[in-house]
Amino acid sequence: MEYSYEDLSKKTVAELRELASGIEDERIRGYSQLPKHELLPRLCTVLGIDMHAHHRAVGEQKSKIKAEIRALKQARDAAVQAKDYRQLREIRQKIHKLKHELRKAMV
Repeated sequence: MEYSYEDLSKKTVAELRELASGIEDERIRGYSQLPKHELLPRLCTVLGIDMHAHHRAVGEQKSKIKAEIRALKQARDAAVQAKDYRQLREIRQKIHKLKHELRKAMV
């Protein structure tokens, strides 16, 4: 059976040890004594699984938000040239809020 990092990280220590018992490899020797935070990376290396969760933005908003951020960055550069610091602050706050929305949409 194929596993992902997310699948393995959601399993309990007992389930991970049961999975390790079926694998004959020197790298996971002593699996019955290992805590989860040590057993999980070893299992991932033996099974050839990436050891980080992959995130992706959900929804159709991603490209729209990124386009809006790019436009705001151009406006920000123009505000810097014009030395309009009030507008510059507003633009930076908008960029910050849009980036926050984008990060919030990550799954």
